[in-house]
Parts: sequence; structure tokens; C-alpha cells
Amino acid sequence: MKVSRRSTLIAAPVLAGLVGCSKVSEEGADYPTDDLRLIIQADPGGGSDLSSRALAKEMESELGVSVVPENMPGAAGAIAMEYVGEQPADGYVIGFCPVEIAMLNTTQNADVLPENYTFIGQIMLAPGVISVAADSPYATLEDLIEAGASEALTVGTAGAGSIWEAATLGVNSQAGTQFSPVPYDGGAPAVAAAAAGETDAAVSGAGEAIAQGDSVRILGIMHDETMPDLPDTPTFAEAIGEDIQFGGWGGIYTAADLPQGVLATLEAAVRTAVESDSYQEFQENAGNLVVHKDAEEFTTFVQKQFEEFQELLG
Repeated sequence: MKVSRRSTLIAAPVLAGLVGCSKVSEEGADYPTDDLRLIIQADPGGGSDLSSRALAKEMESELGVSVVPENMPGAAGAIAMEYVGEQPADGYVIGFCPVEIAMLNTTQNADVLPENYTFIGQIMLAPGVISVAADSPYATLEDLIEAGASEALTVGTAGAGSIWEAATLGVNSQAGTQFSPVPYDGGAPAVAAAAAGETDAAVSGAGEAIAQGDSVRILGIMHDETMPDLPDTPTFAEAIGEDIQFGGWGGIYTAADLPQGVLATLEAAVRTAVESDSYQEFQENAGNLVVHKDAEEFTTFVQKQFEEFQELLG
């Protein structure tokens, strides 16, 4: 999927007299002169890590310096997010921003708030799906929702506080089901458990369910349109008339109050990287969608998500 090359820059607040350890002028005219660190809130090998590394490689060509990935897992991502927010606002420490950045203040009381950050751009989306074992009695999403409305069904998720647990609770709220989330160590293990009959269903990213092959039946997509990899799988709106949308989105962010010139440089580098053929091919092969939002759009989107998750999970 190609993305628009349109870009709208936001006027990020510029603090007079930035902290002495900042490496750039307020205008950011000399940025970048050193390598960047890209903080990843998850272990190596997962979706966040691989997306970050694919993007970093393309950003290097645009910036002319190295963008060095650095894994900093722990506390469902809160350790990395709090760390990024505490760094000088000079653009030399950036991070992969997962959907949980809009959730952790509510689910874990972490010091992770939208105002702590400058959001540079969204880079991908893993739409949520709900799947069951290939031999499950639930042949359609309507069958599963109808059963879940009359009895408690178990649904595997990526763990407590994860986007897929939130999505499961969101289905309960919007569709009137009684799904009981069962935590696993990631979306892929949750889908594998459903395939093995340990749970009635699983909510995960589309790519994680697709990777299970014929062992699962994917019943519905939590997105506003069907996916190229799942042309015969309906959206929730198409199948049951409820527009239920949840996804594991990701983007790039840094500390609050980034100078406008630095923001413009990073925003352009992220946009160019997302538009590159190699990055788009990577996300397509991973079963994800290439979705780009510029800094202004992404900032508004994260704030809206933060408010929605406060209402759903609070």
C-alpha cells in the first residue's frame, strides 16, 4: 500500500534556553551532527523491534547519520517510554511508539502521558483480528458473537494491559459479549493456544493469526476495510453491524518540546522511510498495513486514543 507524500508540519513549542546538554540550536539548523539512538520498548525479534530496524535503515539514508536501535524492554514498555520522555529535547534519542503509549497511564499508572512527548509520525498498523481453531464449532463471526453473548467464552490475548486485551474488552462493550481474556506472552502464543483448543478464540494482530496457517479460522477484522491478505474475511461492521476497530499501531516519538527545525527534519526522514519500497515490502510480508500520519495528525490521533482507552479501561 502506497502512502500519501503530503506532509503537514506542526509548530512544536520551543523552550527558551534549552537544557545545557542539548546538542542542537533552538532552530535545529545544524541537526543532525551525531548518530541517533532509537529506543525500542520490546525484546529483539518481535514486531516492534523488526519494524523499528526496518525504518531505521531507511532513515539513515535521509539523515546521513546512523540510527542505532537499542532494546529497552520491561514493564509493558513503560521503562522505555519514561526514559524517552526524560531525554533532552534535541532529537538524538527517539523511540518506537506502540499503541500502549496511550494505555499505560491507565493500566499501570505509569508516567506515560501524551504531553510528555513530541509525536513525529505513525509508520504502521497491525489490525486486530479474532480467530478460532480450524475445527471450532464457530464457523462465522456472527456465530461466535452470538455464543459469547449468552455464555462466557475464553479469548487468548497478548497479556494483561496489552492492546489485544483492550480489544477483547472493547468487543464486550460494543457487541454485548462475555469474553474472558486469557493472558499469553504475546499475540502469536495466544493464537497458537486457540488453535490447540486451549481457549475458545484469540484476539491478535492479523499477521500473528495469518502465520498460524490452516490451523486457525480468522473470523473478523477490527478495521474499517478488509485486508489484501484476508480478502474473504469480513470486518466487524460487515459481519455483525458493529464498527469495532482496534489495532497495534506504531510510530516514532521523542521528548516533548522538540525544536521545530529538528521536528521538520525527523518528520521528513520518517515519511521518506515509510514511502520506501523496501520498508513497504517488509510490512506487507509481516501482514501489517503501511499507515502514515504526519506529526500533526499523529499527535491528534494519540491524544484521542489516550482518551478512548481511559474511558474503556479506567
